[in-house]
Amino acid sequence: MIRHTLLFTAALMALVSAGQIQAAEPELLLVIKNHRFEPAELKVPSGQRVKLIVHNQDATPEEFESHGLGREKLIPAGAKVAVFIGPLKPGSYSFVGEYNEATAKGVVIAE
Repeated sequence: MIRHTLLFTAALMALVSAGQIQAAEPELLLVIKNHRFEPAELKVPSGQRVKLIVHNQDATPEEFESHGLGREKLIPAGAKVAVFIGPLKPGSYSFVGEYNEATAKGVVIAE
């Protein structure tokens, strides 16, 4: 009985550890400064979920919006907000700052 319990516990711990490894998404920083995204081009691995940390360094709020990525997120002035994307098929996915579309433009390239 003890042996079965130890084997079960070891198997359970292995599954939990594997889940924790898979849960760690790549993390990229995207800055909003002077109503522009920096960098304006982000390369991400295709087929994998990615965590974007969007840091709005402007004194006004901005809204990260992308129809291709299916994301819309308000980023208050001076705040950092996580936006999860993917997994994505290889290709280009544009995004804009909805409040400053003329200058706040960017693209995610999944490779």
